Amino acid sequence: MPTGEEPLAGATHARDAALTESIAPSLLAWAERNGRCDLPWQLDPTPYRVWVSEIMLQQTQVATVIPYYEGFIERFPDVAALAAAPLDEVLHAWTGLGYYARARNLHRAAHLVVERHDGCLPDAIDALQTLPGIGRSTAGAILALSRGARHPILDGNARRVLARLFAVEGDPVSGDTLSRLWTLAEACTPQDRVPEYTQAIMDLGAAVCRRSRPLCDECPLQDACLAYRTGRQRELPSPRRRAARPCQSAYALVIRDAHGALLLQRRPSVGVWGGLWSLPQFETEKESLLWLATHLPTAIIERHDVPSQRHVFTHYELELRLRVARHDATRREIAGCTWYDRHNPARVGLTRAVTEILDTLCQ
Repeated sequence: MPTGEEPLAGATHARDAALTESIAPSLLAWAERNGRCDLPWQLDPTPYRVWVSEIMLQQTQVATVIPYYEGFIERFPDVAALAAAPLDEVLHAWTGLGYYARARNLHRAAHLVVERHDGCLPDAIDALQTLPGIGRSTAGAILALSRGARHPILDGNARRVLARLFAVEGDPVSGDTLSRLWTLAEACTPQDRVPEYTQAIMDLGAAVCRRSRPLCDECPLQDACLAYRTGRQRELPSPRRRAARPCQSAYALVIRDAHGALLLQRRPSVGVWGGLWSLPQFETEKESLLWLATHLPTAIIERHDVPSQRHVFTHYELELRLRVARHDATRREIAGCTWYDRHNPARVGLTRAVTEILDTLCQ
């Protein structure tokens, strides 16, 4: 005998099926008038150029990405150039964009594309997903935007549009909720004009169906949107379940020589700021002073009163307590370190901690 839930499930399925058929035509018509069509990666949408743009756009706004993208493509115009470049140069081109694991993954993936795919990004979505930093949505976007292949995407913008449109409850990045959103993304993706549709749903999420203060009166899907019809557009997608971020502290040395060069130390290749150049960093002040006395015994601590730096990462926060020192003697070479002259800068990747120091203390 049918359970009490089956009629409701059937009605929901029928409602979703009818709704999915109306989305692409409305969205494509809206995009013809309002969509973005002159972004740098759209002018010559090769798989490589789209790949770089998709990685840069992860957790970063378009306006921020554009100048970085243009500089990156000028320096590394294709996969071969990216694979041949030293990691330091790649990180240097990324400095200031943040989330540096993206740059490291791009570089590693470029090597694999050269080694395994003759320097061409694979056309098969499963093969793309084996490359570092490329998940299902990124792979789908690369193939949809550069090849016109029919693959759904589910980036943050598309996820928000679909969660509101179909009133999808629950954590949008995990479990059954994520599975349902993928099913809806697949059903909504049209057979034709896939690149235009893919760009349109991202544009709608970025410009109209915004995380806060969505512009529902400008939305071409307003009449169909279940969240709008029930007044829940500000509640959906459901907030993600996040654990409280612990706060860690560390001590960092800001050491300048007589010419104003700053002593930097390369971070380990994995972990936060992996492979970047940063301030010498220690767990305790005692360790920092012992390191300074060992490696630069003539250096003098000038300031203890510099405001701490606070950096927020995905899983924790870091408070850097700064100690400023001056080294007037002849420069000494220290393993794993380099003297960075901002007037004749080396092409290396810098952590945000260093760029902030350069902007404030080292004028």
